[in-house]
Amino acid sequence: MMAAPRLEFDAVVGGYGGVDVVRGVAGRVAAGEVLCVIGRNGVGKSTLMKLLFGELACRAGSVRFEGRAIEHLEAVQRRALGIGYCPQERPVFDDLSVRDNLTLMRADRSLEVFAPAFARFPILPQRLGQHAGTLSGGEKKILSFARGLAEAQPLLLLDEPSEGVQWENILHMAALIDAAKAAGTAFVVVEQNLAFAELIADRYLVIEQGRVVLEGRHAEIGREELLAHLHV
Repeated sequence: MMAAPRLEFDAVVGGYGGVDVVRGVAGRVAAGEVLCVIGRNGVGKSTLMKLLFGELACRAGSVRFEGRAIEHLEAVQRRALGIGYCPQERPVFDDLSVRDNLTLMRADRSLEVFAPAFARFPILPQRLGQHAGTLSGGEKKILSFARGLAEAQPLLLLDEPSEGVQWENILHMAALIDAAKAAGTAFVVVEQNLAFAELIADRYLVIEQGRVVLEGRHAEIGREELLAHLHV
């Protein structure tokens, strides 16, 4: 029996100005699952994430979170319902310290909740007082990932979390995602690194020119099929 979706979207359309970048995309993810959205650069993956989180308004289609229609809600309202988001661009606040980036959205300043991430990424506790803007691109991604995961939202949207991250740390990301999945977290992950996607994906959604061209469970889609949509 198919599990009820935590997030379900259908015929979603949206973009910038007068241009539709996402054109009728549909997908779903249940609790304890990872939906990996893959495709070449510029096909609408990040735009889809902004539409799901509410940073961009849907021009058509539906978005349902735990059975509730949310396509007309603002991003702050979706966050309050239980949706977290780690964007591809500007993933951290450069002018704030690593500590402040981690605790900014928390009611207290305790770092205890970050213990699993600190064990995997010792660079974070070592640089708590350092401005996040001085980190490398990959280190910023790790910081954003740790912050998003620690929020323990029912749904977490990750846009290119492994970009610029060393493979050893990508494996740590995969382990932390697996632990969160076991606790019931659902993920939608935009990812260009197919090796990482293969580690974490339960389902794939492949996009070309703003439309879904391939969708299915990890076991149903071969690597060659995926590669055909990642390379020219």
